[in-house]
Amino acid sequence: MSSGGHYVGLIDRYRARLPVTDETRIVSLSEGNTPLIELQNLSNDVARECQIYVKFEGLNPTGSFKDRGMTMAVTQALSEGAEAIICASTGNTSASAAAYAARAGMRSFVLIPDGKIALGKLAQAMIQGAVVMQIQGNFDDGMRIVKEMAHAAPVTIVNSINPYRLQGQKTAAFEIVDALGRAPDYHCIPVGNAGNISAYWTGFSEYAGVKPATAACAYCDTDCVFDFAPECDSRPVMLGYQAAGSAPFIAGSMVDDPETVATAIRIGRPQSWDLAWAASRESGGWFDSFTDAEILATQKFLASSEGLFCEPASAISVAGALADIASGKIPAGSIVTCTLTGHGLKDPDTAISQSAGGVIKVAAESDAVKRAILENL
Repeated sequence: MSSGGHYVGLIDRYRARLPVTDETRIVSLSEGNTPLIELQNLSNDVARECQIYVKFEGLNPTGSFKDRGMTMAVTQALSEGAEAIICASTGNTSASAAAYAARAGMRSFVLIPDGKIALGKLAQAMIQGAVVMQIQGNFDDGMRIVKEMAHAAPVTIVNSINPYRLQGQKTAAFEIVDALGRAPDYHCIPVGNAGNISAYWTGFSEYAGVKPATAACAYCDTDCVFDFAPECDSRPVMLGYQAAGSAPFIAGSMVDDPETVATAIRIGRPQSWDLAWAASRESGGWFDSFTDAEILATQKFLASSEGLFCEPASAISVAGALADIASGKIPAGSIVTCTLTGHGLKDPDTAISQSAGGVIKVAAESDAVKRAILENL
């Protein structure tokens, strides 16, 4: 528990809204409480139209939003006596699962696609003690295998098909409302496996005192009634964005062999397909897609103009917001929030490859450094 105002994690902060008891042993790395940052250096046209804030989830302990769900999933697994957890991952889930398993004293097993994972994420899973299995297939193949392990091996699955994951991830919506003092008008989010858009919609709905169709109870078989007063009386329109080469929600059907530089959303068969569609339809929202070039341009803009270094998949939420404001789909005067799902250090190679100029080599002399400065002013 917290002491003297010390923040110790999202389960402690939102305990009354999560499926835990006073006796539950919480597995936490003080995740959550990430900043909501207003973008300040947008073009004048966009700045006049709307206020845009980003929820920078890259500042969670392992560098992505996955920690929100993992603290709940591993806490529940531990309470059920599990000795090991397993997941399929494009990178961030494996890093988070490995960290929380280590914290809980469990073994962790992660399946990653062959040659399809950013090194920053792979390094995390390995150093944190996970048993890493690189399969000769993509994420969707890994997910299929992991689901088969539910009955074949004594391990608990901690992908977003685990309902406790979404219970933890919904707290990001709580934090946004707490920070703004109201719900945003629109919330923009990257969509890969599609659990996060469902979780946010559940969170916004619970804070408004509404039970959405997506808020299926994670811990009982009855229709639950929320027994708390609403924190606000509105909910945002949910906007989900996908990479053009990995866009099943745009195609309206599952996609084989998805491809995109945004590895975190390189998923063609989302496990939360129905929940994501429900969140979009209930909120009056929509899905859209963007090319790798558009994703990378937005990533670079956020880093060079706002000082926010996010991984490529994160940037698609801002790309979507800017496009929909420019087209008028998001009306003038709206308050817009965007989830930046992971830190840019997750995928340093992609960042370096698009950084103009590279590193300048100069002699270790003041005059040489001065010349370099003047040449690059």
